[in-house]
Formats: sequence, C-alpha cells, structure tokens
Amino acid sequence: MPAPGHAQHEALFHYQSEFDAIAVLRRHAPAERPAAAPGTVTNFLGLKVPVAVCPAVLEPLAGTVEGVPDPGNWHADIAEWAAALRAVEAAEGRFTVVELGCGWGCWLMNTGLAARRRGLELTLVGVEGDAGHLAQAEAALALNGFRPEDWRLVHGIAAARPGKAIFPRAGAAGWGGAAVFDPDAATLARAEADPKVQVLDCYPLEELAGGRRIDLLHIDIQGAETAFVAGNADALDRQVRRVLIGTHSRTIEGALEAHFLGRGWRMEIDRPAIAPLRGGRPVVAIDGVQMWSNPALCTAAAQDAA
Repeated sequence: MPAPGHAQHEALFHYQSEFDAIAVLRRHAPAERPAAAPGTVTNFLGLKVPVAVCPAVLEPLAGTVEGVPDPGNWHADIAEWAAALRAVEAAEGRFTVVELGCGWGCWLMNTGLAARRRGLELTLVGVEGDAGHLAQAEAALALNGFRPEDWRLVHGIAAARPGKAIFPRAGAAGWGGAAVFDPDAATLARAEADPKVQVLDCYPLEELAGGRRIDLLHIDIQGAETAFVAGNADALDRQVRRVLIGTHSRTIEGALEAHFLGRGWRMEIDRPAIAPLRGGRPVVAIDGVQMWSNPALCTAAAQDAA
C-alpha cells in the first residue's frame, strides 16, 4: 500500500465491517511495546521487517516500532489487518494460511506470529513469481523465528488450472508484476528466449494445499483475482474458511461480490479501492480489501467471533 495523501488517508477509515475491526487490532497488540532492532522496522505485533524489503519506504523508519495501524501502516490499513487477524482468532489447533502473491511473506508472518502466540501449530504457504521476493521472505521468516517445517514457499504463479505463465524476471516489475496466462506456443517460445521475463508453472489451489483445510487464503495477484476465484470455486467451497483479497479495480470488486454472494458466502469486511480520477479515468492508488467467509466451514461461533 503506497503512502496515502490526506484524502486517501481519510478514505482508509471508510470500510464496512460485520465486526469491530479496531477491537481485533487492540486484542493482538502485546501488553508491552515490542523492542526495536537495527536494520528493521518492528510492527505493532512485534514482527521485524528488514529494511531491505522496501528500502525507499523503510530506510527512514529503520530502528523504529510502529503503533497499532490508524488507519494503516506502510503496507496495509485497518480493514486488511483486522480481517487477517480475525481469521487467526477463529482457528483451532492449527492455523493454515495460503498467501498468493506473497512478496516478502507479509501475511504469512503477521498471521503466523499471531497464531503462534495463541499456541496454534502453523502451516504457512506462500506463492510468488519473483525469486528475489521469495529470498526476502525466507530471510524474514528465519529472522522472526519461524521453523523451516512451518512454511513452504513456491516459486510459481497462482492460477485457475495447471500450465505455464509468463512473468517478469526478479526485480523487473518491482511489486506490481502481473502474469500472462495461457500463452500460445509461439509466445511461450519468445518468452523463453527473452531475458526480461521467465516462464513459470501455474498452481491451482488444490496443488498448493492438497486436501488441507485453509483458515485464510490471502490473494493479491495484480488483477487476476477474479479468474483465480472462479477457476478454483469448488476447491474454495470445500477447503477455505476465509478469503481476504486485495482488489485492483471496482470492476474486479463487483465481479467478486457477484461470485461469492452467488455461492452463499458472507462478506465480513469491505473497503473499496481508492481510485482518484486522472484524465477522466479512475486510477487505483490504493488496492481495495474484501474478506469473505464460507458458512459451510465456519461455525456459528467463528462467524460471530469478536
């Protein structure tokens, strides 16, 4: 999430929620303020984020400790933080999170840390097309004390079905790399010879999680959210308790609403994409946030957890 201007800052407060989002955040803030560490930014949960993850933003904050997001911190707002932590609160015995477009492992580690504090066993699965970001995730997982057996990082592309996709090479697209799906043979051959891109395997949900129950599926895949959700609809219904999505347009938000409501899911939180007008067109400055719960897998107690 880029640093918002004043108007965008105010818009982050304009979320709709079925639960008390602020109360969720406060419940997860440790009684004692976490300790600072050089070369990192420590968030309100106590997670240490290496400055190397995003130097332009984090270098000025190095050695500091963030407060509870109000209305956000450098990468996420109240809505996304509260939604992710709500999924942790509803888990029992083991917390399983799958993060698609995991980057430096943000939601694997933040939810994993909160779940570890609850005494839950962990299964953390991240999928990312940029090998450099995966290396950052592996280093940050180790820095924050996660055991190798707790996590699995996949260098590939989350997709509706198996196959191949074209993706920028490490570092070429920053944090906004988008995949090209289902290339024809000629396009695939050109991509394999192009040093600016790479050809990666595609992974549908069942290949990532097997038959395991997923407490939180976090999706932030640069506009491919609708296709992934539609293509994995049956697996989501069978296996996923909650889906938290970073949305990249109002069109995508409407398509996701139609899909999930049509299959009987419940929206738990919604903060639309912030898209100021530029040249007569809405241009997304900050991704939106939607969280959906699956009534077939969420008990009444988990639905009503506060």
